[in-house]
Amino acid sequence: MTRFEDLSLEQQELIRKHLDLVIEANKTTNLTRIDSVDDGMLLHVEDSLVGLEELQSSPEGLYADLGTGAGYPGIPLAIASGRETVLVDARQKKMVILDSIIKELGLEENVSTYAGRAELLARSRTGEFSVITARALSKLAVLMELASPLLEYDGHLVCYKAQLQDEEIDHALKVQKLTGMKLVSDRKLLLSDGETHRRIVTFEKASKPKVKLPRQEGMAQKNPLY
Repeated sequence: MTRFEDLSLEQQELIRKHLDLVIEANKTTNLTRIDSVDDGMLLHVEDSLVGLEELQSSPEGLYADLGTGAGYPGIPLAIASGRETVLVDARQKKMVILDSIIKELGLEENVSTYAGRAELLARSRTGEFSVITARALSKLAVLMELASPLLEYDGHLVCYKAQLQDEEIDHALKVQKLTGMKLVSDRKLLLSDGETHRRIVTFEKASKPKVKLPRQEGMAQKNPLY
């Protein structure tokens, strides 16, 4: 697992600055529940970097972070990997703040934002992404449905999970063929505090979905595929 200390000093500085800017912006806008540097280094920075292994194992190309919020894991992964990155979130106010943070970090050439739902992005950029991450965003089956039309064939969906019930993974396995996805890895780990459990579950875009995707906005959550 790649640790923060394994990164170059320049990368470390950018990631720390991102966290500082998020904590400062959080004083006036609710970007994150985390309001201290120590908690942020563990639960945002370290947590983001645990998926770098899966990101780097994905095909080369464009990367999107769905439900990015304050830019996690998207910005740390963009800095660590050098991938062209699109940060996606439906909350316009957060994306305006992220745009200013990206500019202050000097990442405009590599990192951009999209303020809107993943279904809308999929209609304009179908099959353009080689890898997608989603951290604590929704259930696996929902994420598979949202990611499938965005991904190129052989592209990867990397899901960050804290608690994952058997029912959720079973449901995901049942909708694999419907979404054109297949499970390729499932990794469990502990963060450095020795207490915080994480699970990184990765799916690959393996075939054409059996249903027409994307569906209308919100349908993945309101009426999940079975």
